[in-house]
Amino acid sequence: MMKVLVIGSGGREHALVWKISQSPKRPEIFCIPGNAGIASLSECRPLKVTDVKGIARFAFDRGIDLTVVGPELPLTLGIVDEFERLGLKICGPGKAAAEIEGSKVFAKELMKKYAIPTAEYEVFTSADKALDYVKRGGMPLVIKAEGLAAGKGVFITHTLDEAQRAITSIMVEKAFGPAGERVVIEEYLQGEEASFLVFTDGKTSIPLPSSQDHKAIFDGDRGPNTGGMGAYSPAPLVTEELERRIMEEIISPTLLGMEKEGRTYRGILYAGLMIEGNRARVLEYNARMGDPETQPILMRLDTDILSILEAIPDGQLHTVQTRWNKRPSVCVVMSTKGYPGDYPKGMEIRGLERVKALKDVMVFHAGTAFTNGKIVTDGGRVLGVTALGETIKHAIDRAYQSVEMITWDGAFYRKDIGRKALAREYS
Repeated sequence: MMKVLVIGSGGREHALVWKISQSPKRPEIFCIPGNAGIASLSECRPLKVTDVKGIARFAFDRGIDLTVVGPELPLTLGIVDEFERLGLKICGPGKAAAEIEGSKVFAKELMKKYAIPTAEYEVFTSADKALDYVKRGGMPLVIKAEGLAAGKGVFITHTLDEAQRAITSIMVEKAFGPAGERVVIEEYLQGEEASFLVFTDGKTSIPLPSSQDHKAIFDGDRGPNTGGMGAYSPAPLVTEELERRIMEEIISPTLLGMEKEGRTYRGILYAGLMIEGNRARVLEYNARMGDPETQPILMRLDTDILSILEAIPDGQLHTVQTRWNKRPSVCVVMSTKGYPGDYPKGMEIRGLERVKALKDVMVFHAGTAFTNGKIVTDGGRVLGVTALGETIKHAIDRAYQSVEMITWDGAFYRKDIGRKALAREYS
């Protein structure tokens, strides 16, 4: 029997484990560290995702045939390099390639060198010099912590006061730790955001269906950024023509540039894009699948995901053909009130069994745990309630009807997930 290990504990990893469990190869699945939802489909082990050597030892000792890395941190720490050193098959970019997410400065310099469309930018290692720059520059500006900040290190500033607070938070107060040693200050791009992902073995690339996430905590894209409050797929603003241009003008030169830099990229590449008309520019890269975009995207995958994930490290992606359900999918993230700031844990979650009985609806666990035989909250983003529908409106309605069946003390969610797609569908 094939043995598969998934690394991570969020909704993205639950979706990966769920889809892998449907493979006709009937694999035995392990997850490190997992969560209460993942535990129903796999054997979970309580190792930290940062324990690269410990995870590699586990995989070697248990004879794991394929490892799939969910979050960015173990990738930037070099888990792929460690696995390959031991002769273990793993799906994901090596440490040098993962720097495309781990360092915003590296990513911006790559785009500049290889003429990949993006925002104009400046990099600062001094808070004083950054503050002087924003005083001279026009607003709005986008201010980013240079390193990994769990999706929360980006500030869109419309006033000088907001820009100064962002720089102080990142560089002086060290709100994101070492990630704030440098800041990238970018021009503000007009348009609408979309997520564009590809499977790639470094030579062949297969685009996934487009998607769009909702980063801000409150309706109308207000409030601080989060890891993501919901997503839908496909994103109607990414037309077939625009997809072709994205592949030609962004994805292909990115992968070619990485290869020329001696950092051949294998795994899933995520480009966060700003779309204006028929033009796309890169906001950021991720070295893995997005969360929550993975949830609605994998709901639509009709191909055995293991055939794809196995082909990537083998350099055989050209032999794979993917099939996608044409129905749209919507994911609504249920969080605990207080997120992305401080929030309580340990609240009992009710209503999961009612939703489990529904067709074409999945509840992907993110921040959950088992306590005294009950499933309780164990994170800021707790669940990703995801539904397929005949239309985007149908998928939205089904997702929210399911959300309303689930309760816990302090449950919170946005009420407008998918509204932008709905507006485009009927425009």
